[in-house]
Amino acid sequence: MHHKKPPFVAGNWKMHMTIQEAKLLAAAIIQARLELSEAEIVLIPPFTALRSVKKLAGESPVQLGAQNLFWEEQGAYTGEISAPMLKNVGCRYVVIGHSERRQYFGETDATVNKKIAGALNSKLNPIVCMGETLEEREAGKTMPRVESQIQAGLAGLTPEQFREIIIAYEPIWAIGTGKTATPGQAEEVHAFIREKLAEIYGKEAAFCAIIIYGGSVKPANSYSLFREKNIDGFLVGGASLEADSFIQIIKEAIRAYKEEQ
Repeated sequence: MHHKKPPFVAGNWKMHMTIQEAKLLAAAIIQARLELSEAEIVLIPPFTALRSVKKLAGESPVQLGAQNLFWEEQGAYTGEISAPMLKNVGCRYVVIGHSERRQYFGETDATVNKKIAGALNSKLNPIVCMGETLEEREAGKTMPRVESQIQAGLAGLTPEQFREIIIAYEPIWAIGTGKTATPGQAEEVHAFIREKLAEIYGKEAAFCAIIIYGGSVKPANSYSLFREKNIDGFLVGGASLEADSFIQIIKEAIRAYKEEQ
């Protein structure tokens, strides 16, 4: 019997929010957390706002994540931020290999692999993104693409290290486009990812793995997405920039979760 895990919902604010704006948004979400206690909530502001958001979150269960990192711990890498720096500012999570990073900044499965190692060395939990383009989806290449991202991106990880990782499936054609994978489309890929992870790390590790969906998640579709067997939560983009819509997404996921109990 597959027991639903509590919803894992992360808000990726991307390149939005001054420190002041970030504080207002974070404060509203942190204030609502008591009615959202069944969910693991992660806020992922830009680097400049990390410290301020962490201060507001304090000892609350709301966790902090960063949008990227560099794989070396320190050195002559102008403009980069390391895992120890993120840990120092209070991050628990870090997003690695987001499709926007792959598209605009040359991220590859090889750099994703190095960044995962860098994060794990500092006891940060990577949220590793994968997903296919519209061309790949239409050519029937979704599964081979995702499989290659798993194989190359997670190469060399021990089962113990794998347990520290969250996987985010984000069909690139659904990010910021308003198009969402249907619950069935998303579930099909999530189930495939879990199956591949079971082949590499064993059934138990794959069963325990948290696999979240990203790509135009909104209050209107979060309930039906979370009801799918292999969808454990969301990486929310645009809808996380407003407290009301982000909180509503979490509430809908909790509603679906409670129905499964």
